[in-house]
Amino acid sequence: MTDHTTPHSGNDERERLLRILAFATFIIFFQAFMVAPIIPELARTFGASVQGVGAVIPAYLIPYGIATLMYGLLADRVGVHRIIPASLAAFAVLTALTATATSVGQMLLWRLLTGVGASGVVPLALVVVARMFPSEERGRPLGWLFGAMAGGMAFGSTLGAVMVPVIGWRGIFLVIGGVGLLILLLFLPHRPFLAASFNPVAGSLRDLLRGYKSLLSTPRGRCTYGYVFLNSIFHSGLFTWLGVYLERRYGLGPVGIGVALLGYGVPGFLLGPVIGRAADKWGRGRLLPIGLGLGGIAAVLMLADLPLVAAALVATILSLGYDMTQPMLAGVVTFLGRERPGQAMGLNVFTLFIGFGLGSLIFGEILRFGFPAALSVFAVLELAAAACSVLLFRSEIPRREARAVGVAEAEQS
Repeated sequence: MTDHTTPHSGNDERERLLRILAFATFIIFFQAFMVAPIIPELARTFGASVQGVGAVIPAYLIPYGIATLMYGLLADRVGVHRIIPASLAAFAVLTALTATATSVGQMLLWRLLTGVGASGVVPLALVVVARMFPSEERGRPLGWLFGAMAGGMAFGSTLGAVMVPVIGWRGIFLVIGGVGLLILLLFLPHRPFLAASFNPVAGSLRDLLRGYKSLLSTPRGRCTYGYVFLNSIFHSGLFTWLGVYLERRYGLGPVGIGVALLGYGVPGFLLGPVIGRAADKWGRGRLLPIGLGLGGIAAVLMLADLPLVAAALVATILSLGYDMTQPMLAGVVTFLGRERPGQAMGLNVFTLFIGFGLGSLIFGEILRFGFPAALSVFAVLELAAAACSVLLFRSEIPRREARAVGVAEAEQS
């Protein structure tokens, strides 16, 4: 790496870049989660069934997850400074063009293309953070990015419904496309800084494919990606069907559901950096079991006959569980992919979004037997994962503490 700046100016630029990437992460997750509450409006516009229009959600999520593998490979070969702005441009243009849809088929196509186009930003933002910040300082910036994800999820699911009567669903897509273009313009001046910070990874396609195999060849790698997958299934299953849960139990409409779910993103949005600093101080292996346990407890509480205010609080607890798990796992992934960071984080986001899709489907299938059955199954699995994580992630402690333990063991021997 060639650096022509002072350390202070370099730190200032990485902080500005972190804020821009957090903004981009927020708006991408906002547009991903703003669609669900406007499905009834889309069904009326296109004269289609709600079930048919509902397909626009997996039409976005599944291509998004698959495309992250491609972007990870491209970033390692040609550089993140080229891939991130290209993906931002695709996100801005395709999101705006979605407003031109006149049928469900066109809407599905635009959402599929947007999922492919947008999926190069967030995973590579995580890669950038892993490269710009040393391991002992990485928790705070990861907290910012995952807090932006949580905030986008929360405000997207709420404002998606609230904004429709004001500017219409087409107006929402146009506004978000415009915001995406603004973020692109803010990002472009930082391309030289990124270009100087990353060296492309050479090698054949076989070498790149071998890189994915190596990421899963160690117990640490298999355990980490396995937990990313299982945890995403749990949280997606519960979050996807929370709206139906609130409608059936409390008789809420779309706007009421959106307001009730606002608490889902509050912990990550407000406490993301704090949780990240706690991970830096005490270790990911100590926070991860707590986060998994909170998720399981939230599912158990949903089995009780709670008043509406308490149910909204449970959504906040569920969110806190997510905010104390996925950022921790992403932090571990940054260590797994030191040689090929794009591949490592691409595989992480691929696993995450495939889990999101499967979680929604699995919970929906179990829901045929009622909410108590579905919630019980998911709660047991998450609590079991929490118990196992105490041992499986016990080595994920701060580096300085690990060194001290190593010295103590050496002295005793």
